[in-house]
Amino acid sequence: MRKGRAVVGRIGENAAMATRAEETVRNPIPEFEDITAAAERLKGIAHRTPLLPADALGRMAGAKVFVKAENLQSGGAFKFRGAYNRLSQLDAEQRKRGVVAWSSGNHAQGVAAAGQRLGIRTAIVMPRDAPAVKIENTRAFGAEVVLYDRYSENREAIGEKLAAERGAIVVPPYDDPYVIAGQGTVALEMFEQARALGYELDIVLAPCSGGGLVAGCALALHRLSPRTKVYSVEPEGFDDMRRSLASGAREQNRPSGRTACDALMAPTPGELTFAVNRRLLAGGVAVSDEMVFAAMRHAWQELKLVAEPSGASALAAVLHGLVECAGKTVGVVLSGGNVDGALYRTILK
Repeated sequence: MRKGRAVVGRIGENAAMATRAEETVRNPIPEFEDITAAAERLKGIAHRTPLLPADALGRMAGAKVFVKAENLQSGGAFKFRGAYNRLSQLDAEQRKRGVVAWSSGNHAQGVAAAGQRLGIRTAIVMPRDAPAVKIENTRAFGAEVVLYDRYSENREAIGEKLAAERGAIVVPPYDDPYVIAGQGTVALEMFEQARALGYELDIVLAPCSGGGLVAGCALALHRLSPRTKVYSVEPEGFDDMRRSLASGAREQNRPSGRTACDALMAPTPGELTFAVNRRLLAGGVAVSDEMVFAAMRHAWQELKLVAEPSGASALAAVLHGLVECAGKTVGVVLSGGNVDGALYRTILK
């Protein structure tokens, strides 16, 4: 990993970004070799999830579309990759102290599952209105769950205070080089699986909250396939990465915003993730809840996959033509499948 340094990037043809002041990045920026190292650590631990042809969607888009089914990952989402990669790097003394994380649910399950496997005590700060299935699953992995109000309390402050009191290690959900490298193994597998089928990826779309998944994917594909365009997909009202790519600075979301995509509600892009994404992403798009619900129904009807709202956001972008895919080979990350049964039944109806 490179040491912290100033990073300047350009998205598309936005030349104005070249004149903006450089943003200092305090954390080391992961490199491709960090992603391949993460893949070795995860071998036999994380599932190598399938890359499935989405033929019905491909016909609609006039493209060849593949879906990376990370809803089938340990913990029901891609987050296990980054969490395990981070926790596996703790030394014996750090492991004894335990870890603290904050999450709306998928990172929570990823950290809890990794902690259970590695014998590390975990405490997770989660919003009271998180899907019940995510809270229950996190506890089932042996984690202590600390609930908070996402609209009136600060999860980072709660987590940092808890970690300081216990001497525990903080495991951020996205702004950590090991977490980003672990998430980058998603694109590493996609590239290898698509090539094994005789295809080269022209476009990859991934859901985005703080930006760890899409940053890891962009880093991997920048080395493996520089021609591949990578896009972030966010919910309307929480499209801070899309707006940040356009402005060249980290934008904030309105605290009063609401979306069914509970896992994609970060207030602003991560410092480290934005340093990567501003250089490497082709752009970002935003989807409505209605678009996401339609994508969840499509995943169930056509792919026989259960997707949560956040996990289906990139699928929604292709389904509704928000990125020009005609004549291209497109990879879509279906990032999670942790959805409450009552909500899922309502959406399917």
